[in-house]
Amino acid sequence: MPVFNRLRQVNPQIEDRERHPLNRVLILIPTYNERENLPLIAQRIREAAPQCDILVLEDNSPDGTGEVADQLAAADDKIQVMHRKGKEGLGKAYLAGFEWAMEHGYDAVVEIDADGSHRPEHLPALLAAAENADVVIGSRWVPGGSVVNWPAHRKALSVYGNLYISVLLGMPVRDATAGFRVYRTDALRMMGIENVESHGYFFQTDLTWRAAQAKLKIVEVPITFVEREIGDSKMSGDIFRESLIGVTKRGLAFRAGQAKDAVSRVREGGWQSLKK
Repeated sequence: MPVFNRLRQVNPQIEDRERHPLNRVLILIPTYNERENLPLIAQRIREAAPQCDILVLEDNSPDGTGEVADQLAAADDKIQVMHRKGKEGLGKAYLAGFEWAMEHGYDAVVEIDADGSHRPEHLPALLAAAENADVVIGSRWVPGGSVVNWPAHRKALSVYGNLYISVLLGMPVRDATAGFRVYRTDALRMMGIENVESHGYFFQTDLTWRAAQAKLKIVEVPITFVEREIGDSKMSGDIFRESLIGVTKRGLAFRAGQAKDAVSRVREGGWQSLKK
């Protein structure tokens, strides 16, 4: 998609930093009414990345997903369950998982959906990329990435939505809304996640923005995204509107800050200062 290359703004050069080996990785699986999907995705994860631990972030599903998660944990010491009081949004679930991972000494965390749309078979490639990166995004919109079972209008919505995000927020990322990710835990600390207030669909874009602002190294790895086959999609018009509003507010504030900075520089050093 050459339009991205023409319009997106690249961050200043990020100085490389020492990164420790990823000896302990925790895979976070948020669940709400995923009784049928959870055993399938857990098995695929264990096969694709047997060295990793799993933490199920269970939001008190009425369909009995919590009981299924407990059964999986009882049968496999690499799986644990965090029972939460109810559905509070994807962001809060992941933030709880991040905190748990940092408290227990993990080097990195992985975000993955329970419904199979994120293929666990991509985990080795994402984890390999994380050896020399702070944030790794499983991307649908870089060369080699793709989506399966999506109608044309949904694909267009995602592509141009991400273009809007890239241009407005000035981020060198093609799939800022993607939910299949690896974060180094020390990078999460540098991103100031204790100040994150977004809990819905805007959460992924918010964290991408924070990583870019912290000048962390973000790498996108192509994945094949497969629409869920079991259960109902949790995507809705309200979710999209929430993300659009969040992006627009953040983007306008960012651009206003840039304009204010430019005016100050002109006042102090004249128009030539803008070329520096």
